[in-house]
Order: sequence, then C-alpha cells, then structure tokens
Amino acid sequence: MKKNIIVYILLIFLIVVNGFFLFNYMGKNRMQSSNAPQENRDFLVKELGFNNAQLAAFNPKNEAHHALMKRLSDDIRNLKDELYNKLSDTHVEASTIDSLAVLISEKESEKEKEIFYHFKMIQELSNDKQKEKFKSIIMDALRQGDQGQGPPPREGQGHRPPPPERN
Repeated sequence: MKKNIIVYILLIFLIVVNGFFLFNYMGKNRMQSSNAPQENRDFLVKELGFNNAQLAAFNPKNEAHHALMKRLSDDIRNLKDELYNKLSDTHVEASTIDSLAVLISEKESEKEKEIFYHFKMIQELSNDKQKEKFKSIIMDALRQGDQGQGPPPREGQGHRPPPPERN
C-alpha cells in the first residue's frame, strides 16, 4: 500500500507540473503572436523618432494596413485549407488545383504590394535623416529574412563550397 501512495503522489506532481508548463508555454506564444504588429509599430516609431504630427498621420494608416494584412492572411489560409483538403479526394481536377493556386498567388501578391505601399507611406512621412535610418532598417530586415531560405541539403550532401577567391 505504501508503494502505491508514492506512485500516486508522483503522478499528481507530474500532472500539475506539466499543466503549469503547458499553461505558461501556450500563454506566452499567444501573447507574443497577438502583440507582434504592435511591437513592430513601436519599434519603427521608436527607431525613427516620429514626432506627434508624424504619429497622428501614421497611426490611422497603420491600423488600416494591419486590418488589411489580417484579412489577406485569413483569405490565404482559407484558400490553402481548401487546396489541401483536396488531398483526400479520390479524383481532383487539375483546373481546380490550378485555380486555387492562382488565387493564392494573387492574394500573396496583394499582400506584398500592401507591404511595399505601407513602407512607402512610412518613408513619405519621414524626414531625410529618418529616411536614411528607415532604409537601413529595411535592408537589414531583408538580409535577415533571406537567411535560412530554401530547402535543406539532401542527405549526404553538404552545402556548396564557397567560390574560389580571385586575386
């Protein structure tokens, strides 16, 4: 009987610890994902040093941008769900897959254009010093975004060697 009590106590302890871990882990991820647009906005505003007039012009446009981006992302997610739900169908028309892929690419294109015009708006609100800082931030972000892109190397293959140095 004494051995069973120890097992039960240990089991209850593990359940409580796992519950605590999951609550903290899941709660942090939800909080981080919901605050991401706000953090990006705050980062840009802080780094560029927008004054009150610039902020007054920026805030409503930024809110509209984020609403549109959310709608486009939702549309893309729904179209992809529709596309990949076709995997279980026994017969799939190529034209259906093609049309869904085209719709997804059109939404992605809209999203990229919206990002471009949003950045263009920020640049137009900025003074010359802020424009230089903004350009630097964008270039750094683009360089960081390219890291890790592309498929991983195949089994047994490494990365390409660097090109030989020229003298």
